[in-house]
Amino acid sequence: MTQQKLTGTERGWWIVSLENQVWLPQGELPSGTANQWSLQGHMALPIGEWLGETVWLIRHRMTSNMSSPRLIADRDAKLFQMVGRGVQLAEFYRSHRYCGYCGHDMQHSQYEWACLCSHCEERYYPQIAPSIIVGIRRDDHILLAQHQRHRNGIHTVLAGFVEVGETLEEAVHREVMEESGVKICNLRYVASQPWPFPNSLMTGFLADYESGEIKVDPVELISADWFRYDKLPLIPPPDTIARRLIEDTVVLCRQQ
Repeated sequence: MTQQKLTGTERGWWIVSLENQVWLPQGELPSGTANQWSLQGHMALPIGEWLGETVWLIRHRMTSNMSSPRLIADRDAKLFQMVGRGVQLAEFYRSHRYCGYCGHDMQHSQYEWACLCSHCEERYYPQIAPSIIVGIRRDDHILLAQHQRHRNGIHTVLAGFVEVGETLEEAVHREVMEESGVKICNLRYVASQPWPFPNSLMTGFLADYESGEIKVDPVELISADWFRYDKLPLIPPPDTIARRLIEDTVVLCRQQ
């Protein structure tokens, strides 16, 4: 986990990232030698492997083609996960140049993703914010909402962050009630997905409707409604946990 200055002969996949954006020339993650992309002279950190080649992180902002990693979210789940790691590490190192306790310069650990203070010996790790996301079924309908932060017509399942002192299950029940006014039951875990916007770990659940009428929280949602499984609006792209939860719920609806 040691940075090195690129000579130009190094090859692999190049994650050039700063401030939660990633360099995507021609809309793709660049691969090949450092020379091919004029990256020689930059400091680079190996952070993993993809398709048998090293994945390098360069903490830098290019003059053009800096984009959100969302642009490759639906291309390949594992590649998106690797890019997400790079984007989050770049932001972690950028925001931990100085110790939050004593103000001295930080150093990068050579053995793990961590920043170390040689003055007070405090150790910092990348922070991960746990969040929940849940598909809710009512007979042959699924609860979908338009979120205030997604003004693109996409309808998706409910989600939210876990609060201090709260279990994942408690967070699901609370978020659903706060955002929609609905009470749920039969909660069960499905899967999880790292989500680098900016540093979440999405934990996916399925649940059944128990009671209540929809009362939308206007701070979080534009709208919410029950949609029959074969008459869905625009939904999230493939390779997202939201899409998986919707598809899993559709399967259950068809069994009704």
